[in-house]
Amino acid sequence: MTDVPMVLAERVSKNFGTNKVLRGISLEVDPGEVLCIVGPSGSGKSTFLRCINHLERVDGGRLSVDGQLVGYRQKGGKLYELKLKEAALQRQEIGMVFQRFNLFPHLTAVENITLAPMRVKGISKAKATARATELLERVGLGDKGDAYPAHLSGGQQQRVAIARALAMDPKLMLFDEPTSALDPELVGEVLDVMKELAKSGMTMIVVTHEMGFAREVADTLVFMDEGVVVEAGPPRQILSDPQHDRTRAFLSKVL
Repeated sequence: MTDVPMVLAERVSKNFGTNKVLRGISLEVDPGEVLCIVGPSGSGKSTFLRCINHLERVDGGRLSVDGQLVGYRQKGGKLYELKLKEAALQRQEIGMVFQRFNLFPHLTAVENITLAPMRVKGISKAKATARATELLERVGLGDKGDAYPAHLSGGQQQRVAIARALAMDPKLMLFDEPTSALDPELVGEVLDVMKELAKSGMTMIVVTHEMGFAREVADTLVFMDEGVVVEAGPPRQILSDPQHDRTRAFLSKVL
C-alpha cells in the first residue's frame, strides 16, 4: 500500500467572476477509497469534480492525483499551467461519468467504447473491440454491443458511458450525479454497476443525491455547502448523527 493519496486537494479555490464557488477545499482520498460528496445545488460539488481532471482550472491551492500535480507543473516555487496536450495526457488516467451520458449518437455501444483507446492510445481495433465486449459484459450489456444510443434506455446509456470510461484503464473514476437524469426505476441498475466497481478496488469520487448508495458504499461522506467542506467522516455516522446545523438541515430535507 502506497503512502501517496490518490487525490490530494490543498486549499483549492475557484471563482467564476465575483462568485466564489470553491473556498479553500482540502480533502484526501486514498487508493481504493470511495468518497461520496453530497450537498445542496450550487454548493460547488460538480465544480470541484471538474477541477480534479482540470476541466476547470483552479484559482488557488493545488490538486494532485497519485502524487502528480493536476494541470500544472511547479518550477522554482511557482506553478505553470500545462499545455492543452499535456493536460489531456494526464486526463487519460482519470475516468469521468457525467450526468448526461454524452454518447455519440451515430456510433454503436462498442464503437463509443473503442473510440478513445484506438485514437488516443493507439490500441488496435481487434484488441479495443475485445476489451469493449468484455466491459459491456461487466456492466450487464453483453448483448447490446451493436445497439445505437437511441435504442437504449437512459440506464443502459449510462452503463455504456461507465464502460467507455473504464476502457481507458483509469486509476481514478469521477461520477458527477450519474443517476440524476434517469427515471427512478433505472437508477438501481447504474448504482449496481458502481457498487461492483467499488468492490473491485477502484478509487471513486461520487457526487450524488443517492443517500442509500452513500451509506452502503462510501468509505467517507463529505457534506459541502457554499463552496466549503462543512463535515466529513464515515457515512453512517454523518447520516445518523450530523454534527453541524447545516448538515442537519440538509439531511432533514433529503432523508
